[in-house]
Amino acid sequence: MVTMDDAVVARMKTGGKQFELLVDPEIALTFRREGGELNVDQALVIDDVFEDASTGDRVTEEAILKVFGTNDIQVIAERIIKDGEIHLTTEQRKQLLEEKRRQVVNAIARNAVNPQTNAPHPPARIEAAMEEAKVHVDPMKSTEENVKNVVKALRPVIPLRIEECQMAAKIPPNYAGKAFRELSSFGKMVKDEWQNDGSWIVVVQIPAGMKEEFVDMLNGLTRGEADVRELRQ
Repeated sequence: MVTMDDAVVARMKTGGKQFELLVDPEIALTFRREGGELNVDQALVIDDVFEDASTGDRVTEEAILKVFGTNDIQVIAERIIKDGEIHLTTEQRKQLLEEKRRQVVNAIARNAVNPQTNAPHPPARIEAAMEEAKVHVDPMKSTEENVKNVVKALRPVIPLRIEECQMAAKIPPNYAGKAFRELSSFGKMVKDEWQNDGSWIVVVQIPAGMKEEFVDMLNGLTRGEADVRELRQ
């Protein structure tokens, strides 16, 4: 469990009220990016919802039930962290930004080629092009979302083509709702179909180098119950 000194505030404003939690920044950001199930015992300093964490003023149970429909801290914490704001320190934000930038550069170097030569661009060339294009990564967004934005900005600067593949997945009914949101930001949905039992079959076009990340994300989201495979084109 994170200590009080290392915790940051996760805040959501809704229904005319402010709801705050004291959270472990790394666990909260990982959950926000990747989804899955939040480990509340590890993520929260204390299982209380505050109106103002700095003063210790707690939100009334009536207000919590009105907004969240439950007093289950698991449900409340997942929603606040997913939909609210995570207030990082300057140093935390700097470290997160550097890590995210490195992930984006590596992802582009792994997935993109120069269409004129079919050779990959080295990371140093990609970083130089990002500086020239004045494009920045968003530390609060996933690597996949950042890659899309950065590649779009880089194309006027360097010749760039992303090698892609199609992944098919069958998502069990219990996870279909969450999966829809995650997959829609991960890649382009080529085809999707709802089954009579509530399960969801979807085909997503993604960068070829992100196959492993795609499978890991779905396995984490569905606790390994998703059926995932690459379609041969």
